[in-house]
Amino acid sequence: MSVKLEIRHLRLLAAVADSGSVTAAGKCLHLTQSALSHQLRDAEEKLGTALFLRLGKKMVLTPAGDKLLVSARRIVQELGDAEAQIEGLDGGARGVIRLCTECYTCYHWLPPLLKKFHDKFANVEVNIDAACFAIPALLEGKLDVAISSAPPRNKSLRLTPMFEDEVVLVMAPGHRLASSSHVNPRDLAGETVLIYPPREESTLLQKVMRPAGVEPRRIIEVPLTEAIVEMAAAGTGIGFLARWAVGPQVESGRIVVRPLSTRGFRRQWHAVTLRNQPVPLYLAEFLKLLASYVPKHARLRA
Repeated sequence: MSVKLEIRHLRLLAAVADSGSVTAAGKCLHLTQSALSHQLRDAEEKLGTALFLRLGKKMVLTPAGDKLLVSARRIVQELGDAEAQIEGLDGGARGVIRLCTECYTCYHWLPPLLKKFHDKFANVEVNIDAACFAIPALLEGKLDVAISSAPPRNKSLRLTPMFEDEVVLVMAPGHRLASSSHVNPRDLAGETVLIYPPREESTLLQKVMRPAGVEPRRIIEVPLTEAIVEMAAAGTGIGFLARWAVGPQVESGRIVVRPLSTRGFRRQWHAVTLRNQPVPLYLAEFLKLLASYVPKHARLRA
């Protein structure tokens, strides 16, 4: 099939459609108005039809231009993606991956994964934002990857499954519930619970206790996993943490963990990206590593 148009024509079409004028499009593409007008006439002559209607100073797409614009955007996007991947084939790609995670204990498993990634892509930075709200920031274009255990159903999002883990109740060896093989939600009535802030997003409160009609005696918000472990070990209250995140402390006997009910409470983590975002080779490799990584202790049971 003979193709009449070039990439420059497609970029021109999109720029004029977005800006509404030849002058504004020229500034965007760093072309003079006369050069851009010449390219536009060239494209229309090749196709044998007008792509824009000139209404005063405003350029309005014709039906032919509107149809071509859809293909033009897709082609330019796909070409950009391919170029980014080709540039990274030798591992020498440069770039930045902006990452945020809802997993407070990610620093237990993320460092070795980053080392493996940087062994291949030494010039790609991974910036971790621990303070943002992962999914909203991703949808606003402020992130490249969000790690979440409960991503919303949204057609704009692509989910890459990661590991599954178990969340267990963490307490001092001498706690009254430590002698039980498991703990039911109603057993937590009147207990002091140690949770990550904010309490409105607490899994223990919102998905375990409140549905069962159970109220704690006291709620203590603690932003650090180590602090929750220390407070639980001291008998201050009960935490609700990933089993893999407290494996060493359990092995040392400082704390004990008990599953929630006989079935346990398990989560599926996902690496979440925008469906329409470019995926250079280094980002694809990073997602591949996330999908294959399983933290130590993640599948152990009491």
